[in-house]
Amino acid sequence: MPEDLIYLDNNATTPIDPRVLDEMMPFLTHNFANAASTHKFGVSAHEAVKKARQQVADLIGADTHEITFTSGATEAINIAIKGVAEAFSSKGKHIVTVSTEHSAVLDTCRYLETKGFEVTYLPVQADGLLELEVVKNAIRADTILVSVMHVNNETGVIQPIQEISDFAHEKGALFMSDCTQSVGKIPVNVDEMGIDLLCFSAHKIYGPKGVGALFIRQRKNRIKIPALLHGGGHERGMRSGTLNVPGIVGLGKACEIAQDEMGENEVKIREMKDYLETELLKIEGTWINGNRDQRLYNVTNIGFEGVDSEALIMGLSNPENGSPMIIVSNGSACTAASIEPSHVLISLGLNYYQAFNCIRISLARFENKQNLVKAIKEITGRILYLKQFQI
Repeated sequence: MPEDLIYLDNNATTPIDPRVLDEMMPFLTHNFANAASTHKFGVSAHEAVKKARQQVADLIGADTHEITFTSGATEAINIAIKGVAEAFSSKGKHIVTVSTEHSAVLDTCRYLETKGFEVTYLPVQADGLLELEVVKNAIRADTILVSVMHVNNETGVIQPIQEISDFAHEKGALFMSDCTQSVGKIPVNVDEMGIDLLCFSAHKIYGPKGVGALFIRQRKNRIKIPALLHGGGHERGMRSGTLNVPGIVGLGKACEIAQDEMGENEVKIREMKDYLETELLKIEGTWINGNRDQRLYNVTNIGFEGVDSEALIMGLSNPENGSPMIIVSNGSACTAASIEPSHVLISLGLNYYQAFNCIRISLARFENKQNLVKAIKEITGRILYLKQFQI
């Protein structure tokens, strides 16, 4: 990472861990075999994929045959939701999800509405948490799937997944969770949490872009959903196509490192996040979005009254007079092309203008206190400058 760059947008993507890159390099250079080939060269690639599948399964408490490799969480979400819709439509055509879900879930559900499915979009409270009684009452006899994100990508709010999955199972519905922002950062166990389908991406946990995983429960309550991609029967028929061996190997290594270092990372990153919030909240007209207690330790979504977030972001990323380049965001990178305010913040009750006064700062283990002090100084200075002109 360049010395003059302070990167605080890790919920969008993390830098790749050098240990992950080292693990991948042989499969990008001399060990380039197709993992589906039956010759000795191909078998070596297959063994590397097999090892990575075990590393992924170990991180979330699954079995290896329950893991399907994908190009990322978005693809995994599409396979899961569309697959359940097709496989279980004879039971019902009702799906329950949340208004603050990632666009991959919301857009997929809106697509299914055009195909005759009914979707209930649950509201959240002002702190971003679901009201459990509202969730319970929304699930019906014809509900086939309840999909609730574990950790919100914009606010870091953590939903009570186990309780919600119990509600779903009581009515005979499947429970799915987009765990893209939680896997590798906090403990996630599919059995303890009652998750039937789970999705996540490598590039949120210091792995490569373009690879992710889908967990589909096969023990106890076996779930069989149709494939989204056909053409060779790869991944036990779930996802045809030549496997991205280097990416899969990188995902596996990232999962292994996360399992070993998760607790240590939390202590360090939480300390930096708390310090950051304490300093920025000294600015008049500043507030935190999302529940202060049920929130992931690495993220703060913070509002500055009268400060346009785009002006703040552009100013910080285009520094002058030798200042460092500071990278923050105002929401999900997957909707960055939109000029609409964050749907997550609107769901929390912020008005149009307030939503455009907010930025998301998300930390990672590679950041240090010295850089954070510099960042706070630059952010504060930029905010006070913008407030002066009420931009």
